[in-house]
Amino acid sequence: MKLKNPPVNLLSLELLTEFVISLEKLENDKDVRGVVITSDCPGIFSAGVDLTEMCGRTPAHYAEYWKALQELWLHLYLSSLVLVAAINGTSPAGGCLVALTCDHRVMADNPKYRIGLNETQLGIVAPFWLKDMLVNTIGHRATERALQLGLLFPPVEALQVGMVDQVVPEDQVQASALSAAARWMAIPDHARQLTKDVMRKPTAERLLRQREAYIQNFVDFISRAPMQKALQLYLEKLKQRKA
Repeated sequence: MKLKNPPVNLLSLELLTEFVISLEKLENDKDVRGVVITSDCPGIFSAGVDLTEMCGRTPAHYAEYWKALQELWLHLYLSSLVLVAAINGTSPAGGCLVALTCDHRVMADNPKYRIGLNETQLGIVAPFWLKDMLVNTIGHRATERALQLGLLFPPVEALQVGMVDQVVPEDQVQASALSAAARWMAIPDHARQLTKDVMRKPTAERLLRQREAYIQNFVDFISRAPMQKALQLYLEKLKQRKA
């Protein structure tokens, strides 16, 4: 499965919706046991959430977008399929979210590439369910440091901290991801899936228990005038860089 929303694979509302639909189709296909998720955009896995979906819109739109992002996370994190991320480019914030949901992560050994949850650098806060997933992946102290500082790790450091499982030459990312998928699929599906549920469901259920309340909390937060102003300034800076 290739992410294709050029130039940087932003997780727009449309992409989030299509991603979930595509994943559901694959899960319902009895001949499909695993999926490699990668990017069709050179040098970028995904730049993350689409800030234009959270700036200058209505509260109803903010709620729709945040619910769609949660839906994608839930589908990926609890998927019965073997999911392998072939990270062939930079992967901040929401891009890191997609990668972290996978069972195995292979990253290209390119010092220009980065992966991490850099929300605080943008003046926003990673949701608790994303924080919980990162704690499950790299531990509490490493997560606390990474989130507060908004760190983006180059490949070697990402491997050292446990954010990715393999770092390989750029031209070997796809082959390595397929090899990893085969290794995971060598385990009987029922045993692997039940084990995955035991490990991951408690994290997902924390969100599911009060999902609507958490969506409303996000809407209240993102709708605040200072928050909207900060997002507008950041988007204007991005436009100036492109110009």
